[in-house]
Amino acid sequence: MADKTSSTMTIDMPRPVIMAVIADFAAYPQWASGVRAADVLQNAGDGRAELVRFTLDAGVIKDTYVLRYSWSGDDEVHWELAERGTAISEMSGAYLLASAGDSTRVTYELSVGLAIPMIGMLKRRAEKTIVDTALKGLRSRAEKIGDPAGGAR
Repeated sequence: MADKTSSTMTIDMPRPVIMAVIADFAAYPQWASGVRAADVLQNAGDGRAELVRFTLDAGVIKDTYVLRYSWSGDDEVHWELAERGTAISEMSGAYLLASAGDSTRVTYELSVGLAIPMIGMLKRRAEKTIVDTALKGLRSRAEKIGDPAGGAR
């Protein structure tokens, strides 16, 4: 699973606000397309989630799987598949955050392996759609949370 898809977006919020949105798994169904539930199974020593069970309903792909997370402060978070689902057989990814003045440059990397055969070009296109949609949802959620007039901090 060496091939990965990545995309970068600048979000007009500081890194701690963006990382707080990424770490708030209970809210994923509100902004992460296809995620129906994200349940924290185990926390790491720093209080952030280490194991999270996802329930996904993304059209033809309906699955439940567990991801293992490793956090580096508000700089980055990496994940890998801890328990495969019926459709998703491999997954790894990361959010990489870099300050850009008052904004944050967010890079999302993702690699997914499916138990069902899929042409490489279609798989990459699906990954690109997932990455781009996730970044847009993250931006929208971070701006809503980070705006004192638009939501709680």
